[in-house]
Amino acid sequence: MTSANENLAFDALSDRVRRRILSILGEGEFTVTEIADQVGVVGRTTVSSHLRVLRTSGIVTERRDGRLRYYSLDADGSVRDAFNFLQSLLESSVRVAERDQDRPDTSRREAG
Repeated sequence: MTSANENLAFDALSDRVRRRILSILGEGEFTVTEIADQVGVVGRTTVSSHLRVLRTSGIVTERRDGRLRYYSLDADGSVRDAFNFLQSLLESSVRVAERDQDRPDTSRREAG
């Protein structure tokens, strides 16, 4: 993932409504109206704006069928890259925590 793509993806994920939209799209493909109905706290125009951000960041794809536009997660896009990045951070922190647990605790000796 390039630095620009990382920034776009993480900026897109920083908003609570966009994260809610992503959880809805995790269930399948939906129109703006269907997504807005499920989100509930914002209107269709606001959902459209959030979808534009998600699409620009490479997290969501759009498919047109006549006048309707269907949105879904882009499994090969930035969302996968962001997930892989976060997973590698988590794995690194687990390794560090495990390594630190194996070290003898010297804080008691230094305090006494």
